Amino acid sequence: MMKWFYVAGLLTLLTSSQGILTTLSQSNGRYEYDYATVPFLAEVLKLVVSSFLLWRECKASSSPRMIIDWKSVRLFPIPSIIYLIHNNVQFATLTYVDTSTYQIMGNLKIVTTGILFRFFLRRKLSNLQWMAIVLLAVGTTTSQVKGCGETSCDSLFSAPTQGYLLGILSACLSALAGVYTEFLMKKNNDSLFWQNVQLYTFGAIFNMARLIMDDFQSGFENGPWWQRLFNGYSISTWMVVLNLASTGLLVSWLMKYADNIVKVYSTSMAMLLTMVLSVYLFEFRPTLQLFLGIIICMMSLHMYFAPASMLVEMPVTSKAAPETLNEVAVERTPAT
Repeated sequence: MMKWFYVAGLLTLLTSSQGILTTLSQSNGRYEYDYATVPFLAEVLKLVVSSFLLWRECKASSSPRMIIDWKSVRLFPIPSIIYLIHNNVQFATLTYVDTSTYQIMGNLKIVTTGILFRFFLRRKLSNLQWMAIVLLAVGTTTSQVKGCGETSCDSLFSAPTQGYLLGILSACLSALAGVYTEFLMKKNNDSLFWQNVQLYTFGAIFNMARLIMDDFQSGFENGPWWQRLFNGYSISTWMVVLNLASTGLLVSWLMKYADNIVKVYSTSMAMLLTMVLSVYLFEFRPTLQLFLGIIICMMSLHMYFAPASMLVEMPVTSKAAPETLNEVAVERTPAT
């Protein structure tokens, strides 16, 4: 089986290209297509790929493990429901805070993932690993903070209380969705492809429900969603769909065979890589905070995954040589 760090590295590369591909899919600074159709098509593509791989597994193996009991299947809509609520909370948060504050508050999900990972999945983390997770949150936040000459430093603290509460709720929901998905993938030994089929079936249903809801809210101004499904699509748009589908499949693999913390590190490193690539592609001005953030995140990565013996110099204990009994000559004196 492929090593988890190869999958994590590939996930980092694909995730870092999401924002770049999405920007390239714009025409004159705007989307020519309905952006809500992109996650729907990505879910459908993941469902098709997972179904094909499950079919191949069934042909190669006499009976891959598949629990079809409704008590098990009914748990799979829950991540989609959590993500649906999370998306609405995101939009509500952005009505109270600016984009920079929202991005910085989003780093709270790194710490909340670690907390839920510990208490919900009963996975114990060492003190060094907790320090590494906090360092990762600090590093990603540092890389996103702009200098006071570029934007008002007071803007980070000028939002109403509702904005911060919604930001914390958004971070908790994002972490909860990830941790619960890991729980689903590891609660039994079912085939990964069968679990994906269940997960993406409900994901496609909920994304389709969102498209239908948008139709009703707009009064079917642009016609039903299935008539405009591919309107305005270009090669770069299809690349976005393919990218989202690929990252989703890689995340499910990590949830099954690694854990949420690996995923958090992959996405965090992808964010930093995106910022670095933006320097060359979109004339993004690098800042001192960006370089400091990268250094802190690299320290965090090493601290979390490196063996403790590499981080802390263990005292060398030398075993004392066993005492030997020396022969003692005893001179006997004749009895008088």
